[in-house]
Amino acid sequence: MKKLLVIMIAVMFAAIGLSACGKDGSANVAESDSLNIVATVFPEYDWVMNILGDNPANADVTLLLDNGVDLHSYNPTADDIIKIATCDMFIYVGGESDGWVEDALKEAVNPDMVVINLLESLGDSVKEEEIVEGMEAEEEEGEEGEEEVEYDEHVWLSLRNASKLCDVIEKGLEKADPSNASVYKSNLSSYTEKLNVLDEKYKEAVSAGSKDTVLFADRFPFRYLTDDYGLNYYAAFVGCSAETEASFETVLFLANKVDELELHTVLTIEGKEHKIADTVVSNTTFKDQKIETLNSMQACTSQDVKNGVTYVKIMEDNLEVLKEALR
Repeated sequence: MKKLLVIMIAVMFAAIGLSACGKDGSANVAESDSLNIVATVFPEYDWVMNILGDNPANADVTLLLDNGVDLHSYNPTADDIIKIATCDMFIYVGGESDGWVEDALKEAVNPDMVVINLLESLGDSVKEEEIVEGMEAEEEEGEEGEEEVEYDEHVWLSLRNASKLCDVIEKGLEKADPSNASVYKSNLSSYTEKLNVLDEKYKEAVSAGSKDTVLFADRFPFRYLTDDYGLNYYAAFVGCSAETEASFETVLFLANKVDELELHTVLTIEGKEHKIADTVVSNTTFKDQKIETLNSMQACTSQDVKNGVTYVKIMEDNLEVLKEALR
């Protein structure tokens, strides 16, 4: 279906020609008088806005996943493909969920487009999904005997990754808009300092906590964060799982772990329903654990941005939840 959509868009571009480009087929800032940037997910969008600083008047930044649908279930529209094909900079995560991107980029009409793949930018520090004790494993779709490596796409949930990726984005902005390079460098320096300060606060909180383990009665997209600070974890599913119902064995395992480790808090990710967490708590000995939410930023929209939501603010809120979970 996605390939059929891309073919349809290709036909559309053939019909309209290169009207969005310059005479030589390129579309640069000088000709359009605007820097067009497309970011697939909220963290990328917010990082770009912070590095642009007061310069957004010269930039048009699009948050592609803007309807509350997370990365794993997103399908691009024809309008999305057009925005990508004509932009000056495109930023995407680069995991299995972005399998549609390769075909979309084939329709690009701007030969000077700066493309940033987060997983590719992080190289060897990207982690494979892992199944820990008690976690439900999903059925493999590959052929018998064939092992498919699936990487954890939630790289933005590490402040240290965020710092590295912001550096990559800043260099990309310099390439796309060299006339404002000094502004971008200065803004990156200020923003990186905020990330580093928050990273120190996380280290202090983990050091001060009486626990070293968190338990998620949900999907677990926070492996990069827990690995940064040496935390252990248990969870119902891996971060990219499509499962929503946990087996009795999984629920019982998690409930027993809550009792064994004397945990005061059962964690979930954002969402309206937390049935698994409720069931886990109801199967513990004392049934008095708090259910708290760590925000994985997978459903943030432009309306959230208008309401003042930022990457740093969410990570600060997550820190307070983590302190409670580790007390």
